[in-house]
Amino acid sequence: MKFPGSVLISLALFLSETTAALCLSAAYHAAGDPMWHRLTLFFALLPCVLVQLSLVFIHRDVTRDRPLVLLLHLLQLGPLVRCVEAFYIYFHAGRIEDPYVSITKKWQVPKDGYSEEIEKEVGQAERKLCTHRSAFSRASVIQAFLGSAPQLTLQLYICIMRQEITAARSIFMLLSLLSIVYGALRCNILAIKIKYDDYDVRVKPAAYLCIFLWRSFEIATRVTVLVLFSSVLRIWIFPVVMANFFGYYFFPWILFWQSKSPFPENIEKEFSRVGTTIVLCLLTFLYAGINMFCWSAVQVEINDPDLISKSQNWYQMTTFYTLRFIENSFLLLMWYLYKTDIYMYVCTPLLFLRLLLGYCMAIFFMLVFYQFCHPCKKLFSSSITEALLSCFKLLFFLRKSPKSAVLRDKAVVKSPENTDEAQSSSKTIDSQRGDLHQSASSNA
Repeated sequence: MKFPGSVLISLALFLSETTAALCLSAAYHAAGDPMWHRLTLFFALLPCVLVQLSLVFIHRDVTRDRPLVLLLHLLQLGPLVRCVEAFYIYFHAGRIEDPYVSITKKWQVPKDGYSEEIEKEVGQAERKLCTHRSAFSRASVIQAFLGSAPQLTLQLYICIMRQEITAARSIFMLLSLLSIVYGALRCNILAIKIKYDDYDVRVKPAAYLCIFLWRSFEIATRVTVLVLFSSVLRIWIFPVVMANFFGYYFFPWILFWQSKSPFPENIEKEFSRVGTTIVLCLLTFLYAGINMFCWSAVQVEINDPDLISKSQNWYQMTTFYTLRFIENSFLLLMWYLYKTDIYMYVCTPLLFLRLLLGYCMAIFFMLVFYQFCHPCKKLFSSSITEALLSCFKLLFFLRKSPKSAVLRDKAVVKSPENTDEAQSSSKTIDSQRGDLHQSASSNA
């Protein structure tokens, strides 16, 4: 049975960040800063409540007779109790024989072109421990992107406006950044396990390292860009944030309405139509919050029974990082043009280049992960480099196609006697365009 290390890491980050947030909020209150005090306290308590709700929902405590556990969740002690319960199950797993054991079948990731089906006995203790891991993984994602990410943005903004970095604030920002990176890492692992549920997936340490570096550069750069832009154009940051958030929030719903699929009814048997709608709204809310700061790696698909798309869409990932790079560059340019006197002692051109380079480093480690370190890379129909080349070829072809059409029209006007040859060449070009578009879509 696997050691529940992820449960311990999630609990440590949750407790340390919440404690640091409460201490810093009290410091703001003592210093006479009511606005910073309230915002810090709000971003500390909101994810705590959502984490308790997610743990109760996954473990289905409402339908079970466990009043003491529900009371501890109300007292915001749910993660601590769940961690103790997980370790109790782990250390007492081999002492008592499980009365019921199920057999699961997983396929091994292909090696040298061959794949074997693996049968494994799963007892009640291991199943309960797996539920705890899943619950803490989802709680870490909620804590990261609905609490830590806004908290880190707020504290960095306070540091820039006050032009000072205290020890307490720097420690708190470091904890928030670690929490966000860990939440993004859990998103990647969840996406892999959901998409390749039929396979026995084992993530190697090199893959964890690549994901950690990828997410660290991506999130740190994104937060810094948003804070720098908001420090000089305070009003315009709200349209930018709202456009990003509501764009990603309504994107899964637009795809659902276009598919004309029936409303999902099998999320939870006890849920009514209103309860199912609330759960879906909360899921898309979290999805939008993740995409505000980084690539979610999990695509919400409302018409799917699992609510998650299991296809690997390279084209969507390429579009996201291209648009995000353009957006970050534009926001940095606006900051550079409208910078105020608080950046008098900062080398702004060097900071501009470092932030762009940091985002490029994030993309580099992402490519390394998908090309070399992904645990299921042998199951890809095409590698990410091939998909990127296909996307760039498609864009290049679409850019060149108007010029080729103009030249073809001129050739037809100059030599009317070669009308049949011109028509045949036009058909050949159109067929090549269709083949190229088909290959690009299949790679995506």
